[in-house]
Amino acid sequence: MKTAFYIARRYLISKKSVNVINIISGISIAGVTVGTFALIVILSVFNGLDTSIKSMFSSFDPDIKITASRGKSFGLNEGNFEAIKKLEGIKSVTPIIEDDALLRYGDHQYFATIKGVPVNYSEISRLDTSSITSGKFLLEANQIPFAIVGQGVAYYLSVGLTFTDPVHIYTLKKGTTGRPSVTNAFNHSTIYASGIFQNQQEIDSKYVLVPFQFAQELFQMENRVNAVEIGLKKGSSEETMKSEITRILGDQFVVKTQFEQHELFYRVMKSEKWAIFAILGFILIIASFNILGSLSMLIIDKKADISILQSMGADQKLIRTIFLFEGWMISLAGAFFGLILGILICWVQIRFGILKVPGNDGSFIFSSYPVEIRTSDLLAIFLLVTGIGFLAAWYPIRFISGKYLTGPVK
Repeated sequence: MKTAFYIARRYLISKKSVNVINIISGISIAGVTVGTFALIVILSVFNGLDTSIKSMFSSFDPDIKITASRGKSFGLNEGNFEAIKKLEGIKSVTPIIEDDALLRYGDHQYFATIKGVPVNYSEISRLDTSSITSGKFLLEANQIPFAIVGQGVAYYLSVGLTFTDPVHIYTLKKGTTGRPSVTNAFNHSTIYASGIFQNQQEIDSKYVLVPFQFAQELFQMENRVNAVEIGLKKGSSEETMKSEITRILGDQFVVKTQFEQHELFYRVMKSEKWAIFAILGFILIIASFNILGSLSMLIIDKKADISILQSMGADQKLIRTIFLFEGWMISLAGAFFGLILGILICWVQIRFGILKVPGNDGSFIFSSYPVEIRTSDLLAIFLLVTGIGFLAAWYPIRFISGKYLTGPVK
C-alpha cells in the first residue's frame, strides 16, 4: 500500500512525457476545487437565510400555539390550562384574541389582523423594544388603549406617530338581524398608535397589536379566545412539551410547535437547499470527468513503467491501486483547496459583509447576505466530493488498465 501511494504521488507531481496530461490533471483539480467551493458558499448562504428568517418568525411566533380543532374560538374552561401552567418547562400561558378587521386612517383603508395581547406582552414574548422602529412599545397608559402597528400596515395606511388622528377599526357585529347597514352590521372603534414594529414582511403587513380587553370588546369575545400561546423555559424540548400538552387537552385542540406554525415555508426552504446541493453535485460529477480523462491518458503514458513494474513482480492489483490513488489524490486535492477557499470566502462575508443585498433601502432586516457555515454541510460536501472522485478514478482503472497491462498476471 505504501509503495502504491509513493508511486502515485510521484506520478501526480512529476512532469509527464506528454504535457497535456499535466494540463488535464490541473484542470481536474481546478474543476473539483470550484465545485466544492460553490457548494460550500451556496449552502452557507442558504443556511444564513434560513437562520435569519427563522429568527424573525421566532421573535413573533410563540414556542407552542394552541387553537381549537373546530371553529375559530374556544373558552378557557374547555381545556385544563391550569394543569398546563404547572408543567415543568412552561414559562408562560397567554390567551390571545386574533381576527381580521378593516382599518381606516384618513382616506386610506386596509384589511389587517388585530391581535389582542396582554399589556405586558413585551415581557412574555420575544417581540421587544428592539423590534420598534418608531415610537415605543406601549399598549396601555392610564387605562387608555394603544396599538402597535406593523410597518407594512403603517405604510399602506400612511400612519405616522406624529399625526393626531386615531385609527378606525371596523369588524362584523355578531347576531345582526334585519337588513344590514353600516350602523347595525359593524362594530366600530378607534385607537391611537403608540409604536410601529418591524419583524418580517409577511408579519409587518398583516398584524396590529392591541390590548387584550380592547380586542375582547371589539370582537365580542367575552370569555372566549382564538388561541393560547405557550412560552417555554430555556432548554425545554418543544416536541416533549407538545406531547404533554396534547395529552392534557385531548382532541379538542390543535397543538403546534414553532416549526409547524410555518411548516410549508420551512419545508420549501429545506427542499430548495438540497435541490441546489443535488444540482451542484451533478455539475461536480461532470467536472470529475476530467479525472477520468487524466487517468486514461496517464495509463497510456506510463505503459513502459507498467511493464517494468510487472517484470519486477508487481501484480494487477498493485498497479491498479497506484492509479486509483492517483485519482483519489486529484479529487482530495480539489476538495481540500475548495474547502479552504469556500470557508475563507464565507468567513470574509460573515466578518465584513462585503456582498450587499441589492436594492436594500433599509426595509430588510439584514443589509448584506447572511452566511452560516455548518459542520454537517462540510462533512456532506467532503463525502460527496471524495465519493465522486472514487467513482471517477475507479472506472478507467477497471475498464481501461486491463487493455494496457502487459506481461503475466501474478
